[in-house]
Amino acid sequence: MKNRDITCLFTLAALWGASYLFMRIGAGEFGALTMAGARAAGATLLLLPLLAARQDGGLHALRHHWKPIALVGITNSALPFVLFGFAALSINASLSAIFNAATPLYAAIIGLLWLREDISAKRATGLALGFAGVLWLAWDNASFKDGANTFATCWAIAACMAATVLYAFSAHYTRQYLADVPPLAVATGSQLISALVLAVPAFIWRPVAMPSVHAWVALLALTVICTALAYVLFFRLIAAVGASSTMTVPFLVPAFGVLWGLLFLDEIFTLKMAAGSSLIVLGTALTTGLIRYSSRTSAI
Repeated sequence: MKNRDITCLFTLAALWGASYLFMRIGAGEFGALTMAGARAAGATLLLLPLLAARQDGGLHALRHHWKPIALVGITNSALPFVLFGFAALSINASLSAIFNAATPLYAAIIGLLWLREDISAKRATGLALGFAGVLWLAWDNASFKDGANTFATCWAIAACMAATVLYAFSAHYTRQYLADVPPLAVATGSQLISALVLAVPAFIWRPVAMPSVHAWVALLALTVICTALAYVLFFRLIAAVGASSTMTVPFLVPAFGVLWGLLFLDEIFTLKMAAGSSLIVLGTALTTGLIRYSSRTSAI
């Protein structure tokens, strides 16, 4: 990577890590549904002009492939936005970001079950380590937000896990059915579909009281910086260094998620969280091939 590519990589990780901070700030006042709907609608308004300005037939591709793009919009944006927003009501931003790092683990399982992709001994070891880290963190009640009861915490963790499974499914689905579609068309269309799907629920469950200035700023930052701008950087990075190198971003997101939580929300980062996140990152690195070692064991 060139220096500018490395800068882009860390910037993207910092922005996506900050998304959990902003969801934690805004979810309590907007509600998970309204915040997710507003986020998708705002990102659509920002991305659509960019797509229209391109000369690669992005708008035509969006119209032609709207059905698979719609499914991606639901599984990669609408539902995960709501689920992580719901989780932000009960667990801290650091923990949500760490759980998101397990996405490649779920992708490996989905690849095995759906696409019959082989899992080598190395990948199996990575899966075992990664899921051990997830279970460790899920069991550790000491890291949860003060005042959250056990019932709410369990549902919040389940929401995080469901969101990451959806991300993993969407990645495989996009590769299978939208590989030849301009990435910006997929990004814009997915946000548009998300906004349409969430419009009515977001309006019905809108907040009774006007959210505070802090909540509005958090929503604005989540929409402009962590969604629209992050997508632009993401696709720019893929074009510059390829998808494989870009997939190192999930390893950096938890670090930034924890950092922002410590700096701005006074969250506590425990030794158990450090151990659990280390297992997830190590397991994911083995599963994705970022860490390599020679092995004569055949795939299972």
